[in-house]
Amino acid sequence: MEKEIRRQIEIIKKNTVEIIEESELFEKLKNSIEKNQPLRVKYGIDPTAPEIHLGHTVPIKKLKDFQNLGHKVIFLIGDFTARIGDPTGRKETRPILSVEEINENLKNYREQVSKILDIEKTEFVYNSTWLSKLNLEEIIRLTSIFTVAQILEREDFTERYKSKRPIFLHEFLYPLLQGYDSYVLKAD
Repeated sequence: MEKEIRRQIEIIKKNTVEIIEESELFEKLKNSIEKNQPLRVKYGIDPTAPEIHLGHTVPIKKLKDFQNLGHKVIFLIGDFTARIGDPTGRKETRPILSVEEINENLKNYREQVSKILDIEKTEFVYNSTWLSKLNLEEIIRLTSIFTVAQILEREDFTERYKSKRPIFLHEFLYPLLQGYDSYVLKAD
């Protein structure tokens, strides 16, 4: 079994810059093999444009590696989080998109992804399915887990804060909702 785990780790590590600790990955793969239960690997894209851009092909190809290893690939379309706009690497707040703009943008995503992933082995999910059902009490409970200081540790927020550029409260919710996506999907 150890040989198979090492083989999978080498495939997963290939062409990557950073992964979780190798010992953690080893344990996840070991549990997966022992329980005959594939890892649940998710990747999300917010439909902020009508085409999936070239930068997404590297992680999508990594998803293909996971598929080839027999793991479950979940392709998350962030139709709810697109309303907030991913603040990662941004110096300015993204414009808020309407539901109509988001729906128009995501029309061709499945077809575009099918050029790399095996669609029959890919689970497509939309985070509006669970995020649109959160009520204020649940959002307060979710935000009570983190501090503003923790959120400000993100490089993009730190840079904007230091340069006195505005960071809007809805942008603070974005990383929390990403984490909630992983929780709901039981992603490994």
